[in-house]
Amino acid sequence: MSAGGRVLIADDQREVRDLLADKLRARGKQTEVFSSGRELLSQIEADGEAVELVVLDLDFGVGEPDGLEILQQLRSLRPNLPVIILTGKGSVDSAVAAVQGGAADFIEKDLFVEDKLELSMEKVERMLHVLRENARLQAENDALGAENEALGAQNVFYRSELGSRYRIVSVSPKVETILQQVEQIASIPRPVLVRGERGTGKELIAAALHYGGVRAERPFVKLNCAALSETLLESELFGHEKGAFTGASDTRRGRFETADGGTLFLDEIGNTSLEFQQNLLRVLEYQEFERIGGNRTIKVDVRVVAATNTDLEAEISAGRFRADLYDRLRFTEVQLPPLRDRREDIRPLVDHFARELASEVPSIPLRVFGNEALTMMEAYGWPGNVRELKFAVERALCVAQGEIVTAVDLPPEVGGQSQDGNQATSGTFDEQMTAIE
Repeated sequence: MSAGGRVLIADDQREVRDLLADKLRARGKQTEVFSSGRELLSQIEADGEAVELVVLDLDFGVGEPDGLEILQQLRSLRPNLPVIILTGKGSVDSAVAAVQGGAADFIEKDLFVEDKLELSMEKVERMLHVLRENARLQAENDALGAENEALGAQNVFYRSELGSRYRIVSVSPKVETILQQVEQIASIPRPVLVRGERGTGKELIAAALHYGGVRAERPFVKLNCAALSETLLESELFGHEKGAFTGASDTRRGRFETADGGTLFLDEIGNTSLEFQQNLLRVLEYQEFERIGGNRTIKVDVRVVAATNTDLEAEISAGRFRADLYDRLRFTEVQLPPLRDRREDIRPLVDHFARELASEVPSIPLRVFGNEALTMMEAYGWPGNVRELKFAVERALCVAQGEIVTAVDLPPEVGGQSQDGNQATSGTFDEQMTAIE
C-alpha cells in the first residue's frame, strides 16, 4: 500500500475507530471514519476508486446491516478492495466466515487492537504485492497469448494447405512451379539432375520424384557420393563378390540391385572420379553392370536422380566431369532456388521445424518465435539454406528460456546479415557443417 494511501474505517464504537484512525495517520495514511456500514458504502459508491483498504466492524447493532452483508456489497462494488474485519470476543466464527466470504483478514477488538491492526496491514500488504505480481504476470501472459494466437492464425494456412506436399514446406511461387514440374516428370523413367546450393532440399525433391510417380511402392535408395572413397563408392553402388578385395569376406549386393524397380538418389555426383563416371554412364545407358570381382552381368530397372551443388559446366571445361554423363543425367533438370531468394518461406519453415522438434524431443516445449527474431531471420542470407535454418531453429529452441523465442536466442551470425544475402558472416555454420559432414 502507498505511504499516503486512503483507508476507510467503519465501527459503531467511536473510541475504537478514533484509536485506529490515529494509528493509521501516524503511519502517513489518509483516514475517514464512519459509524455504520451504510455510511461507508455510500462513500465507496460516491468516491471509492482511490480507497486502498477498508477496516470494517462485524456487528453494528440493532437496525443496521451486519459486517457480512456490507462485505458482500463491497465485493460487488470493488472486488479487489482488501477488507479487514473487526470482531468482538465470541464472534470469531463469524469473522472466519467473513474471511471465507472474501475478507483479507480479521482481528479481535481488545487492548492490543492497534498492534494487531498493524500486523494485519502488513499481512494485507504482502497479499497485495502477490496480487499485483500475479496481475503483472497475467498481463504478460495475455500479451504472449495474443502474440501466440496471431502467429498461430498466420500459420494455419501454411500447415493445413501447403504444409506437407512431399514434406516440402513452402508458400513460394518458385517452389510451387518446381513442384508442378516434379508432378509432370515423376513417372517418366529417365534420369533427373537436381541442382542447387547445399541445404536447399535436393533430397526432398528426389523423394518427391519417387513417391509422386509409378515407382512409389518400390525402393527409394540414397547414396552420398562425396562421403566415400572411390573404391568404397563403387562397392556400395555395384556390390562385390566374395574375395574381390581385402576384407570382402562375403558377396554383397550394391545399391543398384537394392533399388531395382525403384529410384536411386546419387547426391554430390559432381564429386566423383572420371572412372566412376564412366561406369555409371554404362548403367544409365544399358541398365546393366557387374559386381566388383564378378563377371555375371546383372540387369536392373532403376531410375537415377542425381544431385549436385557443383558447377558441372565448369567441371567439364576443366576435364573433371564427363560431358556425355552430364548430357545423360540432365534429361530433365530441376533447379532449386536458395532460401534467400524465397524469404517468404522462412516463417512457415520456422514453424514447421519448431513443431517437428517438439514432437521428436518431448523435453523441449513448443515455443513461438517472436516477431523481432523472425524479422532478423528473414533478413539473414542463409548460406547454408534450409539446413542452416533448421539448425538455427533447433538451437534457439534449446537455449530459449521463455515461451517466446527472442532475437538473443538466435545464433550470433544470424543478426549480422544484410538483406542482400552477403555471406561474410557464415563461417560459424560452415565450420559446424564441415565438422558434421
